[in-house]
Amino acid sequence: MAISQRGQEFLIRSCIADAERGDVDALFELGVTYSTGRGGMAVDLVEAHKWFNLAALSGCTRGQGCRAEIAVEMTAREIAEAQRQARSWLGFTQHRHAA
Repeated sequence: MAISQRGQEFLIRSCIADAERGDVDALFELGVTYSTGRGGMAVDLVEAHKWFNLAALSGCTRGQGCRAEIAVEMTAREIAEAQRQARSWLGFTQHRHAA
């Protein structure tokens, strides 16, 4: 059963807020949401790879596995973009915590 657009946005914002606080499970869940289209979200493998990558960098072995699984379906350019976005996220959260 799909949830409303408003409900989806709230869940994503909530998960991102948890991820900003360093919640590894939230990073992984964002990857799952974008890789499967859970809750009626559009599938976005670049976004999913980014979140799985961030989860993997935080020590999540499930994130490592899922990142590898979806990378098979992605182009080199898409993977590079996902990695760029992950680096940008890390820079943003590090800057935010330093402030």
